[in-house]
Amino acid sequence: MGVQTRLVVYTLDQATAERACTAAFNRIAQLEDIMSDYRPTSELMRLCARAGGPPIKVSDDLFFVLQRSQEVAARSHGAFDITVGPYVALWRRARKQHVFPTTEELAQAGKLVGWQKVRLGARHKTVQLLVLGMRLDLGGIAKGYAGDCALDVLQQFGITRALFESGGDIVMSDPPPGKAGWNIEILNAGQELKQHTRLLANAAISTSGDTEQFVTFNGQRYSHIVDPRTGLGLTDRIAVTIIAPKGITSDSLSTAVSVLGAQQGQRLAKSYPGTWAYIRRDHDKVQ
Repeated sequence: MGVQTRLVVYTLDQATAERACTAAFNRIAQLEDIMSDYRPTSELMRLCARAGGPPIKVSDDLFFVLQRSQEVAARSHGAFDITVGPYVALWRRARKQHVFPTTEELAQAGKLVGWQKVRLGARHKTVQLLVLGMRLDLGGIAKGYAGDCALDVLQQFGITRALFESGGDIVMSDPPPGKAGWNIEILNAGQELKQHTRLLANAAISTSGDTEQFVTFNGQRYSHIVDPRTGLGLTDRIAVTIIAPKGITSDSLSTAVSVLGAQQGQRLAKSYPGTWAYIRRDHDKVQ
């Protein structure tokens, strides 16, 4: 998934920990084989290769993530959109080669983007991509789901105190022995930008922002997070942290809220039970 993944577990013996973590990492690897947009042979990329054709039956995992993605897309009015792949490809090139996407390139990519261009068939778990050349990108939801699945595997080995961390996504079950929760630092909103600590258990937390992945053109800084509605990288220097019951929710909402901005983003987050949003905008550095 392009980032280092870590598991922290508490159990009575080393052998159980090793067996459980091996099984959990194998599950994560399985999901990467299904959902990676970097691997031409992944199930996701095989689906994209058949865009413009008839409905395709997909695995339970892929269908579940696509179904949840479409739900968030509808509730965010397209601020979260897994069809954004063609735009993402342009901005990956921009960061690597320092070549700003042309108006023509953005227009061509835009013809392939739009969450309404994906049709799901719940009865037989089929997916139809309506336009030839569409490319899906699950980078805003797959890691959170992987964390949920990893903890499910650990639970099967009797491990109920565990933490999954992958990039900006953390998913945790019961707290460490003798603790009220996992100590998690949150970069909260506010002028002083202080680090706030929260004790969390049986929850997930995801952070999105442009502190590491961005590109600058003509003095303007563009985030790696792309607004699916415009095709442009975000420029308002927003940092979003979402706390939710599940990783699949926190991961997808951190992206959606980043695109929507503070006011609309808070409304979206509050529409999900048990979810909190911490939003910081770096007004002093907005170009």
